[in-house]
Amino acid sequence: MTRKVGSFAEIEAEFNAFVGRIVYATMVTVDAQNRPRTRVLIPVWENVDGHPLGWLATYKTPVKAAHIARNPHVNFSYWAPGHNSVAVDATARWVDDPQTRQRIWNLYARTSPPGAGYHLGQFWRSPDDSQLHIVRLDPWRIQVIRGMDLRSRIWQIPAETDGGMPEARPSEEAPGSRRATLTAGPEVPGRSRISR
Repeated sequence: MTRKVGSFAEIEAEFNAFVGRIVYATMVTVDAQNRPRTRVLIPVWENVDGHPLGWLATYKTPVKAAHIARNPHVNFSYWAPGHNSVAVDATARWVDDPQTRQRIWNLYARTSPPGAGYHLGQFWRSPDDSQLHIVRLDPWRIQVIRGMDLRSRIWQIPAETDGGMPEARPSEEAPGSRRATLTAGPEVPGRSRISR
């Protein structure tokens, strides 16, 4: 049975336990024809002011960069034998300032949550390595499923925080533009869609 929870705190312990044990997540992006592409990566997560926030240290491959530029919606799926699983729906954006790069380098080394992460020095020389790129992940929905009884709990960003689920669509700035803009999600009675 699936139950929605009112705050991330209600699922945080289970989220941290499952992610910390599973570590590897399948990341999904979509191309210009809305075809999905998956790859297995290791994001790290933290709690900032009661909300989850994710970070991904990665190479900025042409496919990944093009997909995120066109549609910043991504999904991370964790699964383990025994069927404990976590699904994270988030929006992604590249971040490149030196302070964030250093902080995320340290966050990966500490592992966050405990167990999820690794020393980035295995792939990059330092936080200043030009091949290291950081993606910020802002979750709007997280589902945690306990395998032993398939208990499912879902946290979703509250609707009052900018309309709930964000939706990406091609920009209307220029005819034929494939650049994505982020707008508020599905129309909610009494609320209008707003660009941000």
